[in-house]
Amino acid sequence: MLLKLILPEEDQILSAFKWTEENLGHVHVLVNDAAFVSEELLTEGNTEIWKRSFDVNVVAPCFTTREAVKIIRKNDIKGHIIHINSVAGHKVSPVPKMNVYAATKHAITALSETLRQELNALGSKIRVTVCRPFVFCPGLVVSEMTVLSKDISEERKKLFEVRPILQAEDIADGVVYVLSTPEHVQVLELTIKPVGEPH
Repeated sequence: MLLKLILPEEDQILSAFKWTEENLGHVHVLVNDAAFVSEELLTEGNTEIWKRSFDVNVVAPCFTTREAVKIIRKNDIKGHIIHINSVAGHKVSPVPKMNVYAATKHAITALSETLRQELNALGSKIRVTVCRPFVFCPGLVVSEMTVLSKDISEERKKLFEVRPILQAEDIADGVVYVLSTPEHVQVLELTIKPVGEPH
């Protein structure tokens, strides 16, 4: 399974931030929600697919985080960076054919903590949170990567049919909760799982 996603070039990301500042005002909050996976074995994988996975899941969030932090710091805003990650960023899933997905999500966990420590060293009041929906380990959220995918294998479909499921709104509610905490509170991680998930 190959999910079709066009990764914007760095200049497109820069243009988006410029347009946002000129038309909507300064960025106060960034929610990074990038994910890409191709359903294939690591031992039989495609190098270009692996590169795409790292570009979408790691490099693009680095671009957007860098640009948001520049704007937030330049304007002395007490902002917030939220990375929607996956439990796969902490534990490798027993789900087959996930190849480099867990590696990219572990990278987001490490990058988030690196960012938090850098901002602390700079004396910044920007908060950093990782929201970990229980996406593939082995629960799921309704999305184009899961039950809405038209390219999903029968094997994966059967797996999804027997697991509890979260809605996108459940993840959004978690983000709203994190944003609603007082400025002196740093929610480092928030794990969101469906009721009935056995793991």
